[in-house]
Amino acid sequence: MTSAAAGAVSVALPRADGSLETYRLAEPRNWQRPERPFSSRIAYAAAHVVADPLADNAPGAPARLDWEATLAYRRHLWSYGLGVADAMDTAQRGMGLTWDTAAELIRRSAGEATAQGGLLACGVGTDQLPWPAPAEVSLDTVIGAYEEQLAVVEGAGAQPILMASRHLAATARGVEDYAKVYARLLGQTTTPAILHWLGPMFDPALEGYWGAVDVDEATDAFVAIVREHAARIDGVKVSLLDENHEVRLRSALPGGVHLYTGDDFNYPALIRSGSDALLGIFDAIAPAAATALAALDRGDAEAYDEAFAGTVPLSRHLFSAPTYYYKTGICFLAWLSGHQRGFSMVGGMQSARSVLHLVKAFRLADQAGLLPDPDLACVRMREFLTVQGVGS
Repeated sequence: MTSAAAGAVSVALPRADGSLETYRLAEPRNWQRPERPFSSRIAYAAAHVVADPLADNAPGAPARLDWEATLAYRRHLWSYGLGVADAMDTAQRGMGLTWDTAAELIRRSAGEATAQGGLLACGVGTDQLPWPAPAEVSLDTVIGAYEEQLAVVEGAGAQPILMASRHLAATARGVEDYAKVYARLLGQTTTPAILHWLGPMFDPALEGYWGAVDVDEATDAFVAIVREHAARIDGVKVSLLDENHEVRLRSALPGGVHLYTGDDFNYPALIRSGSDALLGIFDAIAPAAATALAALDRGDAEAYDEAFAGTVPLSRHLFSAPTYYYKTGICFLAWLSGHQRGFSMVGGMQSARSVLHLVKAFRLADQAGLLPDPDLACVRMREFLTVQGVGS
């Protein structure tokens, strides 16, 4: 934590026209870690991975992680009372993190969860199969890939999250094929699973998931699967960025099945009205999220709104189109905050957002009170701008 007086730390930031302006940082907020587990909502942060800065990290290269920093970040999230959703979209599944590395991540995170007493759920997908999917990929091939990953997740002692599969989307010929695949998988889980509906704004290859492009038709098919297998389903994570749809879906779910919001635009209202949470933005805003959830537990609506207020502009910016590049801003903020030694990402994804996008993320994170050490953040911001050829 910096000892600088409020407003004393500054950095020259570029404007869109190429000129520079002096930006003075605010005093960071003294966020408090929760004294007890949250009681009114279940909340997971989908965690990012930290690339080994000496690895290749080029698109298509084998993923290599900085394991110490990656696992330390999960301990950071648990310290704020959040569960960790690992090996998910935020961890660059399908965008640089290969299955062999994801499997190692699952095993290592499970060991940390046991040691820390932390809540852990992990993604089960089909990304060990080649992509684009070859013509010979069948439903049985897709099921087999899911089963291989399910065995790893449950063998590690983590709760499974059945992620939406590009291969299933490419192979299925209708609603019945989705029902067949999920029936096979849910029929063999040993722990109630979380189903994940990831919208095409996060992955265009998932257009038409559940067998229909029309969202209402897809919802009917999805709810039918959930109702048939409700005893084996802990909840559903929905990432469609549609607040009204989520509220309607939540009311259609069978009793005892949680709806974990994945709406990184509208999460404060959705959590307040009854959704649980499994969010990528919670990776970047863990202290604020913990404060808000503790306020919700004690019925303090004003404190809840105040804790989340500054995070919403930041989240909407990080998840702006193309939404699937949000991981770049998440990793950038972790670097600015001192959680990792470099701003590098597997697959070279650190280059996926523009300088001005990341400059705005820096401003919004500061305004939300989420840069714990302004001195360090300014030093690293200057270093980043220098490398990008901006400033003196």
